[in-house]
Amino acid sequence: MSVKSAAAAAAVSAPLFAGPFAVGTLSAPGGAAFPGLVVPDGRVLDLRTALDEPALTVLSLLERWDEELPRLHRLAGGPDLAGDPDLAGDPDLAGDLVLAGDPAGDWLPLDGLSVHAPVEPRQIFQSGANYRQHVIDLEAAHRAKDDPRTVEEARAEIAALMDKRAADDLPYVFIGLPTTITGPYDDVVLPSWAKKPDWELELAAVISRPAYRVTVEEALDHVAGYTIANDLTDRATVFRRDMPAIGTDWLRCKNAPGFTPLGPWIVPAGSVADPSDLRVTLKLNGETMQDESTEDMIFGVARLVSYISQSAQLLPGDLVLTGSPAGNGMHWGRLLRDGDVMDGSVTGLGAQRTRCVAEETP
Repeated sequence: MSVKSAAAAAAVSAPLFAGPFAVGTLSAPGGAAFPGLVVPDGRVLDLRTALDEPALTVLSLLERWDEELPRLHRLAGGPDLAGDPDLAGDPDLAGDLVLAGDPAGDWLPLDGLSVHAPVEPRQIFQSGANYRQHVIDLEAAHRAKDDPRTVEEARAEIAALMDKRAADDLPYVFIGLPTTITGPYDDVVLPSWAKKPDWELELAAVISRPAYRVTVEEALDHVAGYTIANDLTDRATVFRRDMPAIGTDWLRCKNAPGFTPLGPWIVPAGSVADPSDLRVTLKLNGETMQDESTEDMIFGVARLVSYISQSAQLLPGDLVLTGSPAGNGMHWGRLLRDGDVMDGSVTGLGAQRTRCVAEETP
C-alpha cells in the first residue's frame, strides 16, 4: 500500500476533523480538481454542482466566505426546513437541504478520491521564533563551538530573551512563496543542495475577509478556518555565512518546490474552540518527534493577523503560519533523508502523511 492510499484509509477509519464539515480540494481518478464539502463520515460533495458554479474553487469560496458559510452548514446536514423560519419559502436553500438529506444523491465516498492542498494561497505569512521552547532548543543547537557559556547558561539566556519578546509584543514574520505548497499526502522532494532538511509542523490560519490594519480584537473575524502546514526548512542555509550582517536567507532555506505540505482540510473557525489549545504532533517513521500544545505560542493567531495587517494587506485564501513547537530535527540530531515518512496532526484538523524522496540528479 502506498503512503497516499494508506493515509486515505486511515482517514476514513478515524474521525476526520472537529465539527460538522470541512472544506478541501479533491479529484476523482482522471478528473479535474474540485472544491469539496467533506463530512465526518467520509462523504464528499462537489461544491461546483451543489452551488451551481462550474468554475468554483476553494479560493473563490473563501472570497465570499461569510455569505456562503450558512449554506455550507445546511449542505452538511443543517436544520430541517420546517424547523427554521428563516429558510421557509427559499427554494434555493430548500434544495440544499434536500441534497444534504439524500446520502445516495451526489455525495461521493472519500476513499475513492485524491486529496490535494485545500487552497492555493496568494500569500504565505510565516511566523518565526513563536514557540518559546522551540526557540530555546534551536538556539542551543546552533551555538558556536567556541561559545564560552554552558548549555544551561545559554538556554537560560535565550529564555530571558523570549520573555522580553513577549513583553515587548513584537512578533517576527516573513514571507513564503505559494509554489512551496503541495498536498497533504504527496511526496516531498529533498533538493540535492539541501544538506540539513528539517520538519516544522504548524497550525495555519486561513484568511477570508481582506484584512488591513485590523486590531487584535477584530483579527479573528477575518479568519475562515484552520489547517495543517509542515514548513520544511534546510537548516544548513538558514544563515548567510558569507554575509553575517545580513542575517537569515529565508528564500533559500524554505522555498523549494513542495516544501510546504498543506492540509488535508480547512476546518471552519467556529469548529475550533480555542486555537491556543491544540496539540501539534509530528511522527517520523512512527516515532513521535513533536508533541506540544499551541499554548506555548508567544503570540496567538489574533496577534499575528493584526501584526501582519499593519504592514501588508491579507487577502482571502492567504495563510498565516503560526510557528512550530519544540522537537525539530536539529533538536534530535536527526534530519530528513530519503524514504522518511512524516505523519503530522493538529487537534481537530485531521492528519497528513508525506514521504521524503531524494531529488534525482543527472
